[in-house]
Amino acid sequence: QVQLVESGGGWAQPGGSLRLSCTASGRYAMGWFRQSPGNDREFVASITYKGANKYHSERVRGRFTISRDTRNTAYLQMNNLKPEDTAVYYCAVDTEHARVERPDYWGQGTQVTVSS
Repeated sequence: QVQLVESGGGWAQPGGSLRLSCTASGRYAMGWFRQSPGNDREFVASITYKGANKYHSERVRGRFTISRDTRNTAYLQMNNLKPEDTAVYYCAVDTEHARVERPDYWGQGTQVTVSS
């Protein structure tokens, strides 16, 4: 059983920044997804097991950056936030692939609210 602990959500004004963190109980490919009310969960960003490759959705590219440390923590730096970024953000891992293809464990979710 993989444990994921997320932190860093909260409130920001449009144009502001937040950083999310997710610590896993092992080293895996990691990613971030988000879900807002009435919408399906959508992919935000992912990073490979060794951290060599990163992927960002079109909607966040250039504003959000995923990274990871040398152990088991991934980060999502979110800059120039927009109200449409408001959602619950979920960390996920894929324990079977070097990149996130089919997440099999999920964090509890952390709320991000962007408003003035």
